Amino acid sequence: MTQDFAALLVAWQKTHGRNSLPWQNTRDPYRVWLSEIMLQQTQVATVLGYYTRFLERFPSVSDLAAATPDHVLALWSGLGYYSRARNLHRCAQDVVALHDGQFPTSAGLLQTLPGIGPSTAAAIASFCFAERVAILDGNVKRVLTRVLAFSDDLALGKNEKQLCVIANSLLPKKNLVQTMPRYTQAVMDLGATICTRRKPQCLICPVQDMCRGFAQGVPEKYPVKTKKLKRSAEHLSLLWAERPDGAVWLERRPGSGIWGGLYCLPVFENEEALMACVPARSRSRVQHLPTFKHVLTHKDMHLSPVLAGFSAHQTMLSTHGVVGSWFLPGQWPLLGLPAPIRKLLETAPAVTD
Repeated sequence: MTQDFAALLVAWQKTHGRNSLPWQNTRDPYRVWLSEIMLQQTQVATVLGYYTRFLERFPSVSDLAAATPDHVLALWSGLGYYSRARNLHRCAQDVVALHDGQFPTSAGLLQTLPGIGPSTAAAIASFCFAERVAILDGNVKRVLTRVLAFSDDLALGKNEKQLCVIANSLLPKKNLVQTMPRYTQAVMDLGATICTRRKPQCLICPVQDMCRGFAQGVPEKYPVKTKKLKRSAEHLSLLWAERPDGAVWLERRPGSGIWGGLYCLPVFENEEALMACVPARSRSRVQHLPTFKHVLTHKDMHLSPVLAGFSAHQTMLSTHGVVGSWFLPGQWPLLGLPAPIRKLLETAPAVTD
């Protein structure tokens, strides 16, 4: 099965796979790395615009390494999972400082860089350096577990390691410079376009004849992963403190946790705590804007903004012992802001005092 599986996928990808995405048809590890980080838990359609803007602003890894964290986070704003952006910046700096601006050529060494795990390292190594190493992202796990009828619970680390061993055994063995990049793209494409989570298109699958999940009539049964992450909800109050010139007080969030490292309106657990930071003479005229929901992967955030006017000479003390300052509207695009805060600032009414 080993060579038949690889050969079928390589042949299928040439004519039926995705071949026109901007990060394809290149062996530049910077571009491949950038796309792989952006595509983690994010749809291709969402990534396209961000990928283009990043390359326009940072055409090389040295350009990215030389950027300020704020510039990186500002470009990343709205893409979510902001630890990716912070690791992206640190990784670029390490590539320049420790590797003379050149990405390591093996998956093992790539994993020593910030934010690069086994699957991302394998993608870079196979696409750019033709290393015989298997990626194991969500799409690939789904394809392999269905083809193999692999029923062991992937919530257990030992079972995922076993699947990784099998995945490596299925890789091409000949003409690796050509077949490894093509095979790696093929198995990703198959999972993204044909062997989808729901309603897989088995009738047009190139490996249907060898798929045990299809033969059993239950391909959707795989992969098996019993550990379920519970969704939670959180209710927070946001203080929109604004001066007559339109400047808004923004604070940099702590490095860890939600919106880590980004600038944000001051966040409070309840309105009582928020009102304690509003000047006494302004409290009777605050505006309670509509509460809105911001959906994260495992949490629904219910955000209640309160708009309060501050005088031109009033100071705003930091509410959490973190860095804060007044920022005029023209400065907002240059800051790393969470998507819901940026949208709020752009659409909500202003207030003067």
